[in-house]
Formats: sequence, C-alpha cells, structure tokens
Amino acid sequence: MTGIIDEKTVAEIQAEVRDWRSKEVAAFLRKQPERKTTFMTLGDFPVKRTYTAADVAATPLGDIGLPGRYPFTRGPYPTMYRSRNWTMRQIAGFGTGEDTNKRFKYLIAQGQTGISTDFDMPTLMGYDSDHPMSEGEVGREGVAIDTLADMEALFDGIDLEKISVSMTINPSAWILLAMYVVLAESRGYDLNKLSGTIQADILKEYMAQKEYIFPIEPSVRIVRDCITFAAKNMKRYNPINISGYHISEAGSSPLHEAAFTLASLIVYVEEVLKTGMSVDEFAPRLGFFFVCQADFFEEIAKFRALRRCYAKIMKERFGAQNPESMRLRFHCQTAAASLTKPQYMVNVVRTAMQALAAVLGGCQSLHTNGYDEAFAIPTEDAMRMALRTQQVIADETNVTQVVDPLGGSYYVETLTTEYEKRIFEILKEVEERGGTLNLIQEGWFQKHIADFAYETALRKQSGEKPVIGVNRLVDNTQDPPIETHPYDHTTAERQIARTQRVRRERDPATFDRLIAQLVEVAKDPSENIMPVTIELVRAGATMGDIVETLKKVWGTYRETPVY
Repeated sequence: MTGIIDEKTVAEIQAEVRDWRSKEVAAFLRKQPERKTTFMTLGDFPVKRTYTAADVAATPLGDIGLPGRYPFTRGPYPTMYRSRNWTMRQIAGFGTGEDTNKRFKYLIAQGQTGISTDFDMPTLMGYDSDHPMSEGEVGREGVAIDTLADMEALFDGIDLEKISVSMTINPSAWILLAMYVVLAESRGYDLNKLSGTIQADILKEYMAQKEYIFPIEPSVRIVRDCITFAAKNMKRYNPINISGYHISEAGSSPLHEAAFTLASLIVYVEEVLKTGMSVDEFAPRLGFFFVCQADFFEEIAKFRALRRCYAKIMKERFGAQNPESMRLRFHCQTAAASLTKPQYMVNVVRTAMQALAAVLGGCQSLHTNGYDEAFAIPTEDAMRMALRTQQVIADETNVTQVVDPLGGSYYVETLTTEYEKRIFEILKEVEERGGTLNLIQEGWFQKHIADFAYETALRKQSGEKPVIGVNRLVDNTQDPPIETHPYDHTTAERQIARTQRVRRERDPATFDRLIAQLVEVAKDPSENIMPVTIELVRAGATMGDIVETLKKVWGTYRETPVY
C-alpha cells in the first residue's frame, strides 16, 4: 500500500524538525522549562512534543481509508451521525419491574432513544429473590428479575419493536434472553424486528468483574448458543456485547482493555464456527462495549484502532467476506471509576469530556454517567443532566457534521497505528502462551489488570495522576448536600410475593418434564440450550430453578488467586 508521503518529503520534514528543536524550542526552554521531562498518555504511551506528517508516513493510506469502507478505521458507516445520531441509552434498574418501568418511561419522555437495563446482584448471579443469598440485595443495585412475570412488568407499555433494549447481564444472560423472547412472542411481535443486546460476555467476568457461576467451558458454550440462536431467529439482535468496559473499570490500561476484549472475541468466533455456521452468518450482529476514559485523544485513537484490528481479524483470520462482518459497532459508557464524591458536580465536566471523545471516536450507542453515581444509583435529576449532556453534544456543538473530524491528525493517526501494533503484539503473546482460556486459568489477564490498577492507585496517591478535588485543588469547604436515590424497603416483599405466586400457579408436570429435558440438553454440548430455556420460562420456571439445576450438572467455578 502507498504511504501518506514519500521518503524525500519525510527527510525534509525531519530536517526541519531538528532545526526547530535546536532554535525555537531550545531558546524557549531556556526561558521557560516544560512542566516535566516525560509526557505519557493515561495508558503509558510516550507522547512527543508535537507530531508532523513524518510520524504517519509509514501508515498505509489504506489503513486510514474512508468511513464505511474496510478497514473501517474512520467509522463503520459512510455517513455516521449525518444520517442519525448515536443511540442515547441511559442505563436504569432498581427495585421491581414496575419501579424500573417508570424510570424507563421518564427517560424516553426526556428524549432517550434506547433502553439499557441494570439488574440486581441476585439476578446477575442466578439467585431467586427469596434465596438466602439474596437477602438485603433484592432490587438494590439493579432491577430484580426472577420470572417472566417480572419481565412483563419491566417492559409494560413499551413497544419493543420500536426501541432497542440492552440488558447488562452475564452468567445468567441466556435466561433473560429467553424471557425477552417469550414476552415478545406473547405480544405478537416479529422476533426479526427486535433490536438490542444482552451483554453475555462471560470471559471478561473471569478476567475482571468476577460475576460467574459455572466453569469456563459450559459458560462459553452458553455464549455460543445465544449467538447461534439469535443468528437464526433474531436477525437484528446482538446476542453479545463483548465488553472491555468492565476490564477497564477493574483497573486495566486502555491498551489491555482493547487487546483483552479482542482476545475474548477470537474465542467466541472459534466456538461458533465449530457448530458449522459460517462467519458471515453471525458476525454482523456481534456487538462491543467499551469505556471512554479521561485521556481525550488516546480514547479516540483506541476506538479507531479497535475498528481496524477487528476488521483485519475477521477478514484475514476468519475469512469474512461480508463487509458487515468486519464492522466493529460499539456501545460506550463514560468512566464510572473516574467519578468522585468530593466536589461531585465536577463529575458533570468529566462526563461531558469523555462523552465528546466517545462521539469523536465514532460510538454507535452511549451512556453518560450521572454526577451522583459515586454515591448511589443516580436520581432522575442526575440522569436528566447526563442525557442532556449527550443532547448538547448532538445538537449544539456541530461535531456530528463531519465524519471522523480528527482523521488525518498527525497525533491521532500516530497513536491509532501504535495502538494497532501493540494490540496485535498482545494477541500474539496470548496465542503463544496457550490461548485465552488457558491464560484465564493461570491468572495472566487478572495479573496484568491488577498490576496497572495498583500503579494507578500509587500515581493518584502521589499526585502524579491528577484528580481534581481529591489530590489537586482540594476545597476544604463543605460540598452542598446531595440527594441520593432512596432504597424502597418494601422491594423484597413485593418481589418475593410475585415469585412465589408464579411457582404456585405453574403446572408441576410440565415444569418437571422441562427440567428433566434441561438436564439432558446440558449434558450434550452439541445441543443448543436456548429452546428448552425458552419453554421453561414460558412454563413459569424461575431463574433460580434453571441455574440451580445446571449447577448440579456442571458445577461452579472458583478462581485460583494470583498474587
């Protein structure tokens, strides 16, 4: 491929830069030294004083390309936000289905264009609300979902063919997908018209977030089954959001967030291919979820590099032919870990800067954090401000008028290429060390995340990494009182009553027959677990019924600590 400029021009630019350093720069430094001797991105990439065309000379023009054209560095679609803005998808979830349904309708009335659902810890871990492990946690950090009746309450009065729905759920994701399918069918919807996603990315749980139930192999099988089921029955639905967000929130570097996510991708694609399905049958509906951290240009370069790496992996490694299989599409969330309790209104500024970087990086969907999320679930006021942040970017800044407006920036293009190079170096190392599943068992990913998190904590403690209001510009005056989201202590009682009613009213013979069928399907790794799960939730099975049955077949996972 042809480079951006020829060797003669590169030599001329480099000579001019040397002359500039020896004259203007040297003279200015004698009068006013720079703040430090070494400048680095948040992810520890060294940063030069300035960048020129010589820095991007070795980047092939084809690697930068055009929006909507391979390798999609500049965006997955040719017109991007000139045709439609990203989906504004504020996450919500607390209490019972009815409680969260009210928040959904409030956010839709405020202009939200997609739904994102947060689930409580018992739901995430597959416990029913009346299980002893659920005590004190029902509906506290998300909405409680035990049965199909809860799903009906959650989406009451919301047309699921007209709005996309994201569900942030992992080890028990396939059960919620089954409930969603049964709900849609009961309303007479066409499954092929439903849009949205379940997160379902279980490998990042073993790496980072630690919300897992079963051993790795059956957990990956469940992901495979979700992907193959959706590819055949839900043509517009994303059966997985392969997630770097939680890897980052656990403390990783931006580079490891990107590379580890693509390492998980490779496992999932390989598993689906083993079923005999071709890559172009399912890859167009693979989705991703990334964080947007504080280093503005680094995050933009990260997103651009991820698109390029993904396109090359799908085309060169897996033989994809359809351009839709090579387009990385991603949801983005601003960084919850960057939010602070001291001077909490500064969080509005942090979130706005991160959201702008996500948009300039070409996200397809965006959640902006509430200013009060360092304290509790966000209030309606905080969510309205977070949504308005996106709407200001969309409607007032004009950044949506040009596709990839930072394309061609010497700095951004250099950083994009450097990210691509290092991502592929890490993926190569993963393969040489025995692959992703083997390295999860060894704690390799976990150690890299923990090491960077520890280094970051030390930098914050020393002040090397500035955090306004915490280690920089600390204000000893009292922050204004903040109104936090209250927890309704009747939640568990209301939720448990519905769960127990469903158990009483279901047909025992049908339930027993389907549970026995679930056991047989679970024992045969070639079977798809989705059909029997769909029939179980239709028959009134609870999430706990399904999970506890499978624990007896597959067992549970316990991590070996790595120090």
